[in-house]
Amino acid sequence: MDLESSRDHASLESIKPLSCSIAHGSAARYIYGIIFMLTTLIAWVVRDYSHRALSELHYLEGCLGGHNCLGSEGVLRISFGCFVFFLAMFVTTVGTTRLYGARDVWHNRWWPAKGVMWVILMVLPFLVPPSFIHIYGEVARYGAGIFLLIQLLSVINFIYWWNEQWFSEERCKAPMLVVAFVSFGASIVATTYMSLWFAPHISCTLNIFFTSWTAILINVMTAISLHSKVNAGLMTSGLMSVYLCFLCWSAIMSEPLSEACNTRPRQTGKSDWLTLLSFVIALAAIVMAAYSTGTDSQTFCLPKKSFELDDEVPYGYGFFHLVFALGSMYFAMLFIGWNLHQTMHKYSIDVGWASVWVKIANEWAAAAIYIWTMIGRFVLRNREFP
Repeated sequence: MDLESSRDHASLESIKPLSCSIAHGSAARYIYGIIFMLTTLIAWVVRDYSHRALSELHYLEGCLGGHNCLGSEGVLRISFGCFVFFLAMFVTTVGTTRLYGARDVWHNRWWPAKGVMWVILMVLPFLVPPSFIHIYGEVARYGAGIFLLIQLLSVINFIYWWNEQWFSEERCKAPMLVVAFVSFGASIVATTYMSLWFAPHISCTLNIFFTSWTAILINVMTAISLHSKVNAGLMTSGLMSVYLCFLCWSAIMSEPLSEACNTRPRQTGKSDWLTLLSFVIALAAIVMAAYSTGTDSQTFCLPKKSFELDDEVPYGYGFFHLVFALGSMYFAMLFIGWNLHQTMHKYSIDVGWASVWVKIANEWAAAAIYIWTMIGRFVLRNREFP
């Protein structure tokens, strides 16, 4: 009995540090998420409430929009500081594979040092010449686009994962049909209401095109998924249909207010409940998009061996920080409407024609990638697909 008790005790002792480390790794993700959220809030405050303070910095007066664009330039400076912070974390943690090493400890601990580094990087960018910040803003457009692409691949991967998990369980077949039909029903309702709300007149040709093309893409995706050789199922296409409708609706809602074609309530700069609620939801969505995409490193990894070692890190630290670095560029583009010299209303996020076309392009890319995942193996017959 004594021997067995000692073995059990030794076994428990060996498990304890591993469990604590994994739990600590999860805590680290939340802390980085909080840092990202605080940075996003600071960027919003700088954009909407710091025009007077920024005007005191005379070297900022050269921006093309005069004092009105100082808020947007301030956002880019905060974004640059956040980008450098997470880029430094990426460089120092990329390739980490084992727990308890120096890079694992740096990722999960040393919070006072990282806190000081973050504060310094929130201040130093305001000493950088405007010409450099303008260059960073141009680069940030591409970085934000890469972030959207990574997020898009993560969403499609999640939809496939959900479908596979439920398809493998006999008791989940009925819920799969329910989700599929609810999704298609929601898509039909969404496209109908978008046509009524955003294209009430024949002159609203652009919105008619957006909604009509979304409906066409949904039909094409569904037809391909139901083909006997593809057999991707209804649930994946249903969920993708909802996603496309959301992107189309979000794009049209980013259009400037129009008396003829776009009269729905939206972000106007006034402190009404709808504007504030939309702002809070959009802000939370930015943080959640970066967090959820950053922890989904398995989507972008090559196939690995089927077994895992006990001291292997629970997720890719480098990829996690890279996504947050790109997310720093992304929130900057949302706050300035993808236009380096655009003056934004208070409490507004992602408004303007540049934002509209970015979202529409994202919608079309989503449909194209999803269709390719279904037909790619038939187009490239000599290639192996997972």
